[in-house]
Amino acid sequence: MATVTFDNAQRWYPGADKPAVPGISLEIGDGEFMVLVGPSGCGKSTTLRMLAGLEECNEGKIFIGDRDVTHMPPKDRDIAMVFQNYALYPHMTVADNMAFALKMAKVPESERKERVAEAAKILQLEDYLERKPKALSGGQRQRVAMGRAIVRNPQVFCMDEPLSNLDAKMRVATRTDIAKLQADLGVTTVYVTHDQVEAMTMGDRVAVMKDGLLQQVDTPLNLYDKPVNLFVAGFIGSPQMNLLRATAKDGQAQIGKYLVPVDPTASKQLGPQHNDISVGVRPEAWRLVSESEGGLPVNVTVVEELGADGFVYGTSDVEGTPSNVIVRVSSARDSVRKGDTIYVTTDPANVHVFDNETGERLSD
Repeated sequence: MATVTFDNAQRWYPGADKPAVPGISLEIGDGEFMVLVGPSGCGKSTTLRMLAGLEECNEGKIFIGDRDVTHMPPKDRDIAMVFQNYALYPHMTVADNMAFALKMAKVPESERKERVAEAAKILQLEDYLERKPKALSGGQRQRVAMGRAIVRNPQVFCMDEPLSNLDAKMRVATRTDIAKLQADLGVTTVYVTHDQVEAMTMGDRVAVMKDGLLQQVDTPLNLYDKPVNLFVAGFIGSPQMNLLRATAKDGQAQIGKYLVPVDPTASKQLGPQHNDISVGVRPEAWRLVSESEGGLPVNVTVVEELGADGFVYGTSDVEGTPSNVIVRVSSARDSVRKGDTIYVTTDPANVHVFDNETGERLSD
């Protein structure tokens, strides 16, 4: 096991007019599960591939433990890569696929068999060791790819969107398996995904990236509760945060004629220097009120029933509101119907305030 350190690591592809990763600095603790998340093209896979040695690091340095691996060949870095497409040899059995890297490293056959048997037991693959990959389901192939990484006893696991080829139900089950496996093995893991639900449920910490730059590195709950800027606020959360354009007035946020109270920290900053703002409210932070209580009116267009609770999607004719306002309700069975007009409000502690010009958070 080892720490991983990116020290202003940069990747600039030949012919490109700007770097894919301008310079990333990130410390990953020994045994930590770090998730890199962001939209397509944000540089997360490039960052992972620089760590694995599959992409050149043009400037800066990368360390695994105390070793400078910046220009070290991939085979000497002591990492194990799990790819999106599994990359299994179709003519080999599961056991041979898992043992292949050990065979290339000239590990004795008895030790190879022992390591494969141990990994197969952990991954519940003992009954499939003599099968070929074509006889396995997608989830089983993913476990074989994990087993191939485990048997090497690496210092670092590098995982590049390993669940993207699985169906929705299998993804949920497999992400739980991977998180538990990593915790049991205690191997430092860098995991890349574009799925923020995966990031939130798996990572000890999550690094949110945009245009090759780190936006925020924090625990999943801190990312959700205190996003540092508009991008993180809109990216983290499913459904996403409601972001409503507003102007500052008397220490409050004004949306059309509707005044939104904000927390004291944001209230003190509102004024000429921070007049053009956005307020963010999570769907579950809204609460339904009566028309007489003066809430924000929302015309219901879609009701998503999820059983125990539901999501109400609607529009508001109040100037500054987005095309959709999303409200989570405890159950929409009896209370809300398509075509209704509901009124919602929230508490100052649930309101996130951002400066539109800089995108930075103004709330506590």
